[in-house]
Amino acid sequence: MKLSRPVSWFLLVFGVWSWIIWITFVKNLVEDGSGLAFEDGDPTAYFWVHLLLAVVSFVLGTVVGLIGLRGLRALRRTS
Repeated sequence: MKLSRPVSWFLLVFGVWSWIIWITFVKNLVEDGSGLAFEDGDPTAYFWVHLLLAVVSFVLGTVVGLIGLRGLRALRRTS
């Protein structure tokens, strides 16, 4: 299957955007002062669930971004 240039760029930008958003989220999660993520210094279930969501999003963002990158490279080779 061949991806169009706009679709390839969208996927690449989406992958990068995903990393930016989730890195910010994880930093905020680790520095949480509200008591949701840590109770008496120990991580709570809230912390672990949201960390798992972030890890899954990092993986999916990477995969989507790589698909976009491969699409752009394939278009460059055929042009």
